Amino acid sequence: MEFDLLLLTSILLFAVALIVSLLYYKRLRELRQKYEEARDVVGDIVVSFNSQLRGYEEKLEAVSQKTAVVSSKNERVASTLKEQVGRLEKIAGKLDALSGSDQRLVAHVQAIDKRMESLATAQDGITKRLEEVEKIGEIISAAPKPESIKIEAPIPIKRERALAPLTETELRVLKTLANNSPKTAPEIRNEIKLTREHTARLMKKLYEEGYLERSTQKIPYAYRIKKEMLKILKR
Repeated sequence: MEFDLLLLTSILLFAVALIVSLLYYKRLRELRQKYEEARDVVGDIVVSFNSQLRGYEEKLEAVSQKTAVVSSKNERVASTLKEQVGRLEKIAGKLDALSGSDQRLVAHVQAIDKRMESLATAQDGITKRLEEVEKIGEIISAAPKPESIKIEAPIPIKRERALAPLTETELRVLKTLANNSPKTAPEIRNEIKLTREHTARLMKKLYEEGYLERSTQKIPYAYRIKKEMLKILKR
C-alpha cells in the first residue's frame, strides 16, 4: 500500500515536472521566436541606421570638400588683398612724393614768373633806351655838321648795342626771320642745323629777351621778329 502511494506520488511528480518542462520549453520557444523577431527588427534598424550614417558621412565629406575649396579660395583672396594693400601703400608713397614735387614745382614756377617779370621790366627799359637813342640820333642827323668833322650816323651805334649780347647762331635766326617770317621752331631748325632741343631753347630765349614775337594760336608756335629788331637789322 505504501509502495503504491509512493509510486503514485512519483508519477504525479514526474507528470508535474513533465508539464512544467513542456510549459518551460514552450515559453523558451516563444521567447526564442520573439528574440529572433526582435533581432530582425534590430537588424533592420541597424541597417537603416548604418545607411543613414553612410549618407551623413557622404554629406559631411562633401561639406568638408566644399569647406576646403572655400578655404583655398579665401586664402587666395587674402593673398590678393595683401598684394593690393601693398600696391596701394606704394601708390600712396608715390603720391606723397608727387605732392612734395608739386610744391617744388610751384616754387619753381613762381621763381620763373618773377624772372619773367624782371625780364619784361628790363625789356621795357631797353625799348625806352632804344627810343631815346633814336631821338638823339635824329637830332644829331638834323643838326648842321661841318664838312671837316665826320660824325657817324646813330643807327650803327644802336645796332651794335642791340645786337652785342647775341651769338652768331642767334643772329642767324634773327636774319632768317627778317628775310622770311613767321616760322616755327622745326622750320628754324632746318635752317640753322641744330638739334630740336637746342633750337627750342634758343627760340624761347630770344622770345623771352624781347627779340621775337610768338603766335600761340596753334602748335608748334610761329615766331616772327619784332618790328624794332627788323628795322635795326635792315639798317
